[in-house]
Parts: sequence; structure tokens; C-alpha cells
Amino acid sequence: MAAKVHPNLAVPSLIKPPMAPPASAAAAAGGDVVLTVWRKSLLFNCRGFTVFDASGDLVYRVDSYEADSRAEVVLMDAAGVPVVTVRRKKAISSLGFGGDQWLVHPGEETRLPPLYAVKRTPQYVRGGGNGKTMAHVAPCGVALGAGAAAGGGGGYEIEGSYLRRSCAVYDARRRAVVAEVQAKEAVGTDVFRLVVRPGMEVSVAMAVVLALDQMFGKPSLLRSWSS
Repeated sequence: MAAKVHPNLAVPSLIKPPMAPPASAAAAAGGDVVLTVWRKSLLFNCRGFTVFDASGDLVYRVDSYEADSRAEVVLMDAAGVPVVTVRRKKAISSLGFGGDQWLVHPGEETRLPPLYAVKRTPQYVRGGGNGKTMAHVAPCGVALGAGAAAGGGGGYEIEGSYLRRSCAVYDARRRAVVAEVQAKEAVGTDVFRLVVRPGMEVSVAMAVVLALDQMFGKPSLLRSWSS
């Protein structure tokens, strides 16, 4: 199955940084970006994600070593350059998992203020179902620099079921779907489709997927996040 999932994979250390990632180029052209997300790292003894574009080329990757104790994960481009970092922030006053939030930072610099905060809806049942809000994505009011994730200034609402790989991301006014997580037939839940429409930055959509996986994924890929 691996040969079908990543047909055009190159050795990461030999990949030259592109002038512009294919996904970003498609978004700039005003079209949908369709990515195949593989819930697996290609590196030995690592957990994470490997993401390909419609041509089968590597676009993003997440590689987290099992011995890594950090409560954060770095989304990198094909060349290994950090794009965003998603960091779990535990709620001090909350009695449980529901009060935690996941902060999206630009690049690999978590000392800077975050761009977005992703938080699970307290009343959402783990299994979930279509038509129910599972999480909120709120902007943190930080100006976005060159190369950082840009979400258009508004927040997002996420409905559906991540376990079933059936999620819709709505814009702040809930008037349009700006991204979707869709199941891929006959390949199981570890390989799924992420469709990003104009109005949402592709890297932000991937950051949301990483946060959803830690909120609702079974089992968690990055054990340190759930410790």
C-alpha cells in the first residue's frame, strides 16, 4: 500500500527548498487544494504525518520521536523547514481534558504569541456526528509575517466526526465551508483526504488536523501530548 500512498517521494535530505510549495501555489491561484494525508511518519522510530499533493509529491511532514517529551509538534514542509508549531496548553482551572487548547505558532518559535487557538467543544461526544460543532478555532490577533500561516483574520467552526474522517471547517460566519476532511475509500482511516478551499491557508488547515488528531484520534500518534 505504501507505494500507492507516496508515489513521488524523495529522500527528505536531498529535497531542495521550493520557491513556493505546490499547495500554496494552488491556493494563490484561487482553486481548491486537495491533499492526501497519511497518518504515519516515513522516518524510523518516529510518529507523525506525511502529506502529499494531487501529483503525489511530498508537501508536509511531521516527525516526532517516541522519546520526545515535548507537548508540541512541528509541521514542516518537504525540505524540513518548520511551517507552524502546534503546542498543547493545559487548562489550570479545568477539571479534565476539555479545557485544554492547542496553540498554533509561526515556524518553530513558541516563545512568540500564537496565531490561533484550537479548543474542543466541551459537550461534544468523542464519537461525534455530522451537524455537531466539535471544535472552535480562534485567531489570537497577531500580525502574520512573511511565510507564516494566514487565516484571513477570522476564526473557524469545525463540525462532523474526526474518527469517521468526515469534518467540515466553516468560516467565522458559518456561511461557507473552507476545508474538509474526507475519508478515502478502501484504505482505512490512517489515509484520508484534506480539501482546502480559498479562504483558508493550507498550513492552518493542517495545523487544525494535527490538533483534531490529539483531541479525537484513536490511538494518539504523539503519546507525549496525552500524558
